[in-house]
Amino acid sequence: MIRGAVADTGIAYRVDGPADAPVVVFINSLGTDHRMWDPQLSAFSERFRVVRYDSCGHGASVLRPGAVTIDVLGRDLVLLLDNLAIECAHLCGCSLGGVITLWTATHYPARVNRAVVANSGAKVGTAEGWDARIAAVRRGGMAAMREPTLGRFFSERFRSDHAGETQRIAETLDAVDPEGYIAACQALRDADLRPSVSSIQVPTLIVAGALDVATPPRLQEELHAAIPASQLLVIAEAAHLSNIEQPDVFNERVLAFLEASA
Repeated sequence: MIRGAVADTGIAYRVDGPADAPVVVFINSLGTDHRMWDPQLSAFSERFRVVRYDSCGHGASVLRPGAVTIDVLGRDLVLLLDNLAIECAHLCGCSLGGVITLWTATHYPARVNRAVVANSGAKVGTAEGWDARIAAVRRGGMAAMREPTLGRFFSERFRSDHAGETQRIAETLDAVDPEGYIAACQALRDADLRPSVSSIQVPTLIVAGALDVATPPRLQEELHAAIPASQLLVIAEAAHLSNIEQPDVFNERVLAFLEASA
């Protein structure tokens, strides 16, 4: 295991798995950090060099001065690849991480082998919805986000049956820098990749959660229709963080997709 940070961006990362294996980079959702991918680490690090990092203003990654946009967040990923001397990698992003994955596959296709876009879309939410969320954080800090976010992240049944895992993610959310969270909300509010995603040529697996109210399956269906080389997987009994709620299904299907490139 290797830990580090990119000097130019302050992006903190962790690397696990064999040094000579193909690389997969996992990109976290809004309000989490690299640990959201803990349910994937064991299965993937047996076969891949696994890179996980904290997006700007989340986890151990600092919020830098200046506006945060999807362009900025996408370039953070490219600079991370440069820093680790990774020419080309599989990308797997959830929610915000999915939008970053789409941006990178659009703007830097040569750096992407295969892409997994989970619980995301080319345009996520509305300006009014994001502005309301930003205002709530400004008034009440991250505590104002705990209950509504957990209600989006997980189904009611999962929260009841997996209280420990739900609490772990709640504590991660609580620890996010409010200004970093707001900056990411602004990036998502202003991002609209609908005009460009049809240009994506890399093989893409689009993952939906049947119970996801944050990015409902219609968004993933729209992506699937727009991206020529795409497959669509709908995971039953999963809400927004499908990789945590249904890790066995997620791991099996994503591993099969990535290994198809071998």
